[in-house]
Amino acid sequence: MISDRWLLPEGVDEVLPPEADQLERLRRRVLDLYASWGYQLVIPPFIEFLESLLVGTGSDLDLETFKLTDQLTGRLMGIRADMTPQVARIDAHHFRDQACARLCYLGTVLHALPDGFTRTRSPVQVGAELYGHAGFESDCEILSLMLETLAVAGVDNVHVDLGHVGVFRALAKQAGIDGDHESALHDALQRKARGEIAELLDTSSVDAGIARMILALAELYGDASVLTEARRTLAAAHREVLAAVDRLEQTVEAVAARFPGTPLHVDLAELRGYRYHTGVVFSALVPGHGQEVARGGRYDEIGRAFGHARPATGFSTDLKSLLSLARPSGEEADVTAIRAPWSSEPDLVARVNALRGEGKRVVYELPGEECKAVSRGHRALRKRDGQWQITEIGE
Repeated sequence: MISDRWLLPEGVDEVLPPEADQLERLRRRVLDLYASWGYQLVIPPFIEFLESLLVGTGSDLDLETFKLTDQLTGRLMGIRADMTPQVARIDAHHFRDQACARLCYLGTVLHALPDGFTRTRSPVQVGAELYGHAGFESDCEILSLMLETLAVAGVDNVHVDLGHVGVFRALAKQAGIDGDHESALHDALQRKARGEIAELLDTSSVDAGIARMILALAELYGDASVLTEARRTLAAAHREVLAAVDRLEQTVEAVAARFPGTPLHVDLAELRGYRYHTGVVFSALVPGHGQEVARGGRYDEIGRAFGHARPATGFSTDLKSLLSLARPSGEEADVTAIRAPWSSEPDLVARVNALRGEGKRVVYELPGEECKAVSRGHRALRKRDGQWQITEIGE
């Protein structure tokens, strides 16, 4: 029906004034921040061949990706649901010869289904990726940039959760757990369902000592001191397990030194993005919000599908969500327009151009246009003593 044509699909929204202006101002501040850290902006296409989108992190995005057939080639294409695989392709193809590549991106993505990370199916995803460095220092840099992004956006009271997927992955390898049982254990650990974890370990015939260590992961969470307890609890594990704990501790200490007022929470059962992350993972939360507001981690294998696997770490967030959480900045743009009479008089045109050059909003009053902004406080250009001057309407 014609009366329904204004309706949008569920979860697909439009941004109107003044929020659209605020979103654009935030976009500029964020990109300026990334530029000041040496991150180069890339703009991937909105649509690509499906196999390029569903690699690395994209393998978990199949259900979230809208699919269609390319009329030119007959191949399946997808509308991007996450820009991370696209940036990995760009790095592998264009920046592979750089020792370190710092790339950032910002653009709309589209989700076929909501994923819990955002309240919209058309988020404005923004993020940064650092390729070519395997040390904890790059994890710290990316996590620090994530926190700076939230600060620039005016998001307060941020808490950070950190984990390392390598702890569970190495224990599962040591235990000889197969793929199906590993996935089930991963899910149970995420929910800290101790009874279910114990039952899965029992049915998998896992060595009792290793089973106790895996079960203990559900209890190894808290402040940074939990890492000391983790070393005691996991002392009998293979070297790579303890190396992952050490790596996580290095990252926590470095971030704590740079952001001493930010609460850091360690959780060795934090396994979000387990299927593609390879190391430290982290997320930012705001009390009372219910969902993480930003997330990231290390995914060293993401470029393999594009012929160039190398160390990689990054984060992303949704600009719309940040805007909804931001405190008033007190620096909002003056959206009240100055009204100017329609005329080609050179002095008036010059005055209007000068005001616009100063960042002011000037609107010509077109012939026949009804001006609703006639209340005191709105401004207009009026000629007085031979000069075009700004006056309040009603003076």
